[in-house]
Amino acid sequence: MARGKDIDGSMSVPTFYGKELRWKREAAGLSLEAFLEGSFYGKTYLSDIERGERRMPIDLARHADRVLGTDGFFERHCEDVRRARRAGHAEYFEKVLEAEKRATTIEAWCPMLFPGLLQTPAYARAVVLAGLPLSLDAEVEEKVSARMARADLFESDHRTPEYWVILHESLITEPLLGPQDMTTQLDRIAELAARRRITTQIVPRKQRAYPLMAASIMTMTFPDAPPLVYTEASYSGGTIDDPALVEQYRKAYDRLRAVALSPDTSLAMIKAAAEDYRNGKQPDRLE
Repeated sequence: MARGKDIDGSMSVPTFYGKELRWKREAAGLSLEAFLEGSFYGKTYLSDIERGERRMPIDLARHADRVLGTDGFFERHCEDVRRARRAGHAEYFEKVLEAEKRATTIEAWCPMLFPGLLQTPAYARAVVLAGLPLSLDAEVEEKVSARMARADLFESDHRTPEYWVILHESLITEPLLGPQDMTTQLDRIAELAARRRITTQIVPRKQRAYPLMAASIMTMTFPDAPPLVYTEASYSGGTIDDPALVEQYRKAYDRLRAVALSPDTSLAMIKAAAEDYRNGKQPDRLE
């Protein structure tokens, strides 16, 4: 049996766990398919776990211990890996952390805040402190660092998801940060757009009624799984996979896209606002 490409187990707890799983499987002379016999999982799923890119479900961990004779090792450490994967993130966000790395497309609507994948450290820090004002500095920085790490999604050499984000104009014209930090935040979005990593649209303030007015959502599609919708409030969030409801959200997103400014116009507005903040001016609102 050919051995897989080596995994750097020092990168994180999940990669250490995954490397150990692969080592035990290959030492037992088992291919991915042979190892999975009697389980309900596919070889792509297992390969993702071995690379530290997907969490190990408890039933598969028990299956691994039975097949490999590892005396409960994988079951015992399964939850440790889950906690390590979501370090700096809320427990309810765990499914999204895993899903966005496998997504083919990500479509976000953000009426109140720039989405976490696009935030700069200063913006993320302000958001964390606004929601959790009594946090210790170390806790704040852990959350900020975790949010910045998610943006590695846009730096992948082999594949990045097609990321489409719709923002409300107020995010640009009613700044959360001071001029210098707002310049950096808007420059970050413009830079990602210039590298064709994201597509951005803006819903203007003059648009009185529009779809998803009362929601902040992210929809994701995958090459090997049904689409998923994530909705979020200040201290909670949840994923939706019911096909009918997912389709309703996706149709609403398409209608929202139709009332937003074009990507070119939106990007020009973001760049102009960045220049205004850079020069100490308040960006003009669209009338």
